[in-house]
Amino acid sequence: MLILFLPLFLILIMVGLPVVFALLASPFALIMLEGDNRNVVAGLYRNLYNGMDSFPLMALPFFMLAGEIMNRGGITLRLVEFAQAFMGHLRGGLAHVNILSSMLFAGLSGSAVADTSAIGSTMIPAMEKNGYTRKFAAAITAASSVIGPIIPPSGIMIIYAYVMGESVASLFLAGIVPGIMVGVGLMVMVRLMADRYDLPKAERIVTKNQEITPVEYWVSFALIRINLAGILMAIYSGLSTYVGLASINEAGDKVHSLSLWIVFAALLAASHFMLMSYRGKVSHDFRMVCKKAVAPLQTPIIILGGILVGVFTPTEASAVAVAYALIVSFFVLRSMKMKDLGEVLTRSALATSAVLFLVGAAVAFKTVVSLSYAPQILSDYILSLSENPLILLFLINLLLFIVGMFLDAGPAIIILGPILGPIFVDLGVHPVHFAIIMSVNLTVGLATPPMGLVLFVASTVSGEKVETIAKAILPFLAVEILVIFLITYIPAISMTVPYLTGFLGCAPEIGFSACISPVPGIN
Repeated sequence: MLILFLPLFLILIMVGLPVVFALLASPFALIMLEGDNRNVVAGLYRNLYNGMDSFPLMALPFFMLAGEIMNRGGITLRLVEFAQAFMGHLRGGLAHVNILSSMLFAGLSGSAVADTSAIGSTMIPAMEKNGYTRKFAAAITAASSVIGPIIPPSGIMIIYAYVMGESVASLFLAGIVPGIMVGVGLMVMVRLMADRYDLPKAERIVTKNQEITPVEYWVSFALIRINLAGILMAIYSGLSTYVGLASINEAGDKVHSLSLWIVFAALLAASHFMLMSYRGKVSHDFRMVCKKAVAPLQTPIIILGGILVGVFTPTEASAVAVAYALIVSFFVLRSMKMKDLGEVLTRSALATSAVLFLVGAAVAFKTVVSLSYAPQILSDYILSLSENPLILLFLINLLLFIVGMFLDAGPAIIILGPILGPIFVDLGVHPVHFAIIMSVNLTVGLATPPMGLVLFVASTVSGEKVETIAKAILPFLAVEILVIFLITYIPAISMTVPYLTGFLGCAPEIGFSACISPVPGIN
């Protein structure tokens, strides 16, 4: 009888009960009916608390707080102006700007809802003013907002790593290329639709008479050169062995013939001269727009750079992101005051408590799932459908897509991850690869009718009906579904970056193909 809690859960969701209460109510009701009610309340409470009491999950509130600080500090407008300066000249320019802004904002917030609210409140009125229909503006905002949880930092991937015991860093790195692919795919779709729907003509938009404080000017001046020198340093390190500037010793370590500090200083000087030579080719306003975006865009670089170098863990990186956001907002941009901090902390605490309560309820629900033998039943049923992992991956994508229509990504991962993950790992799919398939698929579900959360947020921001936005978003959903199947059947798309950075844990002699996908048919 206990397995009946799954249909009961779906019924409670369909009648409009909030997901968190449906997660708790359905197993509670059925256990009570079975008469085993002595420790029901205590057991659910204990699992609810234990589900939230986790060090890796501390990254969630910190990343959400960092995004809230950045948003309150006027970062969104700076990113939009930066995107306009680069993409405004394309046909359907503001639609491209919307997508690029979402890609940039993804590196700050990691939340699709925050992306839709922040970018939508700025871009939807601007697009409507420039001749786009409101439904199109809302649809492209909702469709591009799903990039938020794919490009790191990602709250959904933190939850997956917590539930399945995977490396947060490897999931972050694996999400970079798929997130970029979703953004580029949406831009291609916009360009294809430009002539058919007579989107506004191209026009480069660079905000005039930009003002920037001396502190921000010199901070941006230094950061641009350090970042460019860092990129050149990475290229040098990769090529040094091939050009005779480094060798491999008996212990397998790389030994450089020149001091890396001297090399970095030389590359820093070269970066300065490169940028100065480019200076005269662009306008003063364009340079100022770029400089105003440098400090905010440093956040994902600090997060990923610190994790890759090994300076801090992903949870510690989230705390560093908060500290950096405070420093930038208060002392560099000077766009926040102490009186603003109370509201920022309140909004972040409310959002965090909702997410963690949902995670805790899903963990309690998952415990009852394991007691009901549902995982074994579902596993046996999936394996009975086919022995071909390629067919099973196709079927599981359909299942995840349907689940994403009705259930938020976080609870879906907590409930389905422990059931589906081991099945496909046993079939030879790499755990990180399956994590990306599941995370991206359920993230796209946030923008999928009828219950996609970002559709309702876009409706609130734009004033357009959800039904209207749902129809307008269909071409963009087709692009995102195509990306899902590409990353499903071409593991190298998502697995190359974590492999090259050494976060997959494969021995060098195994080789790239065998490491990223032990299944011969998927290589």
